[in-house]
Amino acid sequence: MAGERRRKKPIRTGLGVNEHVAEVIIQESESLENALRRFKRKVQQEDIIKEIKKHSFYMKPGEKRRAKEALSRKRLRKKQRREAD
Repeated sequence: MAGERRRKKPIRTGLGVNEHVAEVIIQESESLENALRRFKRKVQQEDIIKEIKKHSFYMKPGEKRRAKEALSRKRLRKKQRREAD
């Protein structure tokens, strides 16, 4: 049971959107601190916080496009810096 993979459970929100919940099962001899650490890591890996922030306010389509382009430029600059070193 230690290596058991759990699928994300969809839950119904008021908006009709399926959100996924990170789930951690505490083993018998595991401390709460360790389980909390595993839960935080799982939330971070599944980008749950990122998704919540992304949907917390409305962005106009043009704003969304500009933000996406800015992120692309940022990644390109970072890639060029790495290649230059």
